[in-house]
Amino acid sequence: MSHFTRRHFLTQQAFGLGGVALSWLLNQDGVLAAPAKPDLERPTFDLKPKLPAHPPQATAMISMFMQGGPSHIDLFDPKPELSKRHLQNFSGEIQYDNAAEASAKLFGSPWKFAQHGQCGMELSELLPYLAQVADDVCLIRSMRTGVNNHGQSIDALNTGNISRGRPSLGSWLTYGLGSESQNLPAFLVLTDPGGLPVLGVENWQNGWLPSLYQGTVVRPQEPRILNLDPPPNLRGAKQDRLLSYLREINREHLDRHPREHDLSARIQSYELAARMQVAAKEALDISQESEAIHKLYGIDDPVTRDYGTRCLIARRLVERGVRFVQLFTGNQTWDHHGGIEKGLPDVCRKTDQPAAALIKDLKQIGLLDSTLVHWGGEMGRLPVIQNEKNIGRDHNTKGFSMWLAGGGIKGGCIHGETDELGHQAVKDVVNHYDYHATLMHLFGLDPQQLSFQRPTGPGSLLDGQPGKVVSAILERPPQMA
Repeated sequence: MSHFTRRHFLTQQAFGLGGVALSWLLNQDGVLAAPAKPDLERPTFDLKPKLPAHPPQATAMISMFMQGGPSHIDLFDPKPELSKRHLQNFSGEIQYDNAAEASAKLFGSPWKFAQHGQCGMELSELLPYLAQVADDVCLIRSMRTGVNNHGQSIDALNTGNISRGRPSLGSWLTYGLGSESQNLPAFLVLTDPGGLPVLGVENWQNGWLPSLYQGTVVRPQEPRILNLDPPPNLRGAKQDRLLSYLREINREHLDRHPREHDLSARIQSYELAARMQVAAKEALDISQESEAIHKLYGIDDPVTRDYGTRCLIARRLVERGVRFVQLFTGNQTWDHHGGIEKGLPDVCRKTDQPAAALIKDLKQIGLLDSTLVHWGGEMGRLPVIQNEKNIGRDHNTKGFSMWLAGGGIKGGCIHGETDELGHQAVKDVVNHYDYHATLMHLFGLDPQQLSFQRPTGPGSLLDGQPGKVVSAILERPPQMA
């Protein structure tokens, strides 16, 4: 068959289903007969498992990204002084995002805090389920990005820098490590029925890494992945023969364009799509789980059903070898510029039980030790009132909270502090680049060495930022790892 050229095949089979489909797909992706790029060597990009630089403590990650900015001083970071000075004027400098609705009046949290677990972690009454797993999580109270709007702060936490168009964290991990599963995408994104988060699909983009490393979206309703079923007339042996033939001519075409990275990535994506027909259906089918597991995640409750379902799917995906799963809440779900006294309890009720269930479930099946779990947004909130007629809090990226669990993270750990009013991180500050350096270390990667050659030079997750591993939150600090 090798004596046929690709052009000959497409000419002779112009109206054949396989030829038309392949030609259309490659044209849509802009890679059909694209000019070769001037690489000196032929690099190979795939999702086969790769050895990290040093022994990893984490092999998979689930990131629950709470887009909008959860209020740390109402959830994770109790401030008695703030409550004591409730409705007094704040005399220090403060940066508002919405100056038109700004107020200098301090606003103490309306919710009570209590200690939980053997570690004595203080948490808000709005998080009763997280309280049950306090000894398994590490609460970081000193996060900082320093950029005061959603887009830039999301970029800082999700791509390493406030600049647009960079590879996301999931893309870096799959580029550096590949995937344990060759029948499912390495990087999967579970979106919210309430809509896409701020920046939309940019949250899971591959940036200037090959497109093979971009996130694959799992829809919030059925069918969660489109077009998994082939047409009835192509099922079974017919499809197998067609795909085998397409695979052969694709490889011959790639051999004639050896440095065309995008073409290689697209071919691998199409081959993965065929393998997903069985694997993805099985992984996304939560009906196989017991009634007790459904109840644990709150799937029996309309309030928690959606987020609980996605958390359970995330567990099933990493259980089957997926490297990175990211769950997003809807656009601005946590962005309480107004109405915080109703809005914050509502979103906590939707997410608290499923998030804690994920920790419990991973632990009981023996996967928590190797799965890094993240919960947090791109910012916190200010200690002063915004919108006195409908009380809320404005953005705060100078000091906020998030939590981690599993994958080499020390459980029952409280790290860092903000000032007495919860405005700025003042002790053991964790910048976004420190967070990324720590994640890379847990996965056995060196964030300075893991890079991709661009026309302007090598690009990396940190790109020269002084990221340091936050040893205090690790079960085994670097010298012991």
